[in-house]
Amino acid sequence: MPTIETAKSWYPENDPVHGFDHILRVYKMAERLAQSEGADIEIVRAAALLHDVDSSQLSEVSSQRKSHHHTAAGFAHILLGSEGWSEDRIEAVAHCIRAHRFRDDREQPQTLEAKVLFDADKLDAIGAIGAVRAIAYAVLAKQQLHAKPSEQFLQIGEKETGEPHTPYHEHLFKLSKLKERMLTSSGRLIAEQRHQFLENFFAQWQAELRAER
Repeated sequence: MPTIETAKSWYPENDPVHGFDHILRVYKMAERLAQSEGADIEIVRAAALLHDVDSSQLSEVSSQRKSHHHTAAGFAHILLGSEGWSEDRIEAVAHCIRAHRFRDDREQPQTLEAKVLFDADKLDAIGAIGAVRAIAYAVLAKQQLHAKPSEQFLQIGEKETGEPHTPYHEHLFKLSKLKERMLTSSGRLIAEQRHQFLENFFAQWQAELRAER
């Protein structure tokens, strides 16, 4: 079983969005959900520690975020195989990892453990932490912080040519929808409060930009 200390070396320390702090929060939340839901805690712990590993952090060929879940699942097969895990349990972990990504729904979470990881990861994208991460991502990506979404984006979620992707765009496209995507009863309960905080935060943000408050 990979340890927290070992996993720390797989992630950047200075990434406020997908760095080790995110991994540790997801790990703790996944434990909490697994205990509430009756999931296999060993599968969940391993998947949480491995779910965002990027080969660029392992001094290998750099992968892009859009395929990081497949990179991480492949790494899980290698690592857990070297630890003597059975093939079915390795694949259980790998499935959790492959199925956790919001923007790639080709492999849906089928097992309770995969549902737990999905919820734990998405809960870290809403609430106060979610607001901070959305802003931090925009800063790191050198995106604009403020821009009015186009009518096209509001209607169908597709930006017009040249339209920036701001934290508010991300909220409308993804973050505001995560509450409805929760797959466990425990996750849904936690998501309710975090969702409302995020809605209030972005409502206040937009109101201040319009000089209404």
